[in-house]
Amino acid sequence: MKARVTGLNHITLAVSDVGRSLTFYRDLLGLAVRAVWSDGAYLEAGSLWLCLSHDDEARTSPHPDYTHLAFSVSETEYVDLSKRLVAECVVWKDDKSEGASTYFLDPDGHKLEIHIGSLETRLANYRQNPSKGVTVFD
Repeated sequence: MKARVTGLNHITLAVSDVGRSLTFYRDLLGLAVRAVWSDGAYLEAGSLWLCLSHDDEARTSPHPDYTHLAFSVSETEYVDLSKRLVAECVVWKDDKSEGASTYFLDPDGHKLEIHIGSLETRLANYRQNPSKGVTVFD
């Protein structure tokens, strides 16, 4: 059997100011702080392990491509959190996808998203709308 990846282990983000980023991810997004040291921090969101790592090369402008991280949020908490993000962050994209989304930047210009939905709800949407030209594999 061919070796394969079994899942996402963690995400590391280069940040220019660990304290500022820690405040953003903890206080605004509600991630649980698991460890902190002078040049970094570990946070947790469900099964996601996020590492913030100080890097003098970190940029504060948005990255030019569509690459981004999306966090799940419940329908009951989406509206409140989305309003806070729109008020406190730069919004980098309008929502045009299945399931409500808010696209925003963190303090270092990393593109982030909060999203209601899952892979299964996205695939169901494409099954119901075959005119979008997406082939779904079951």
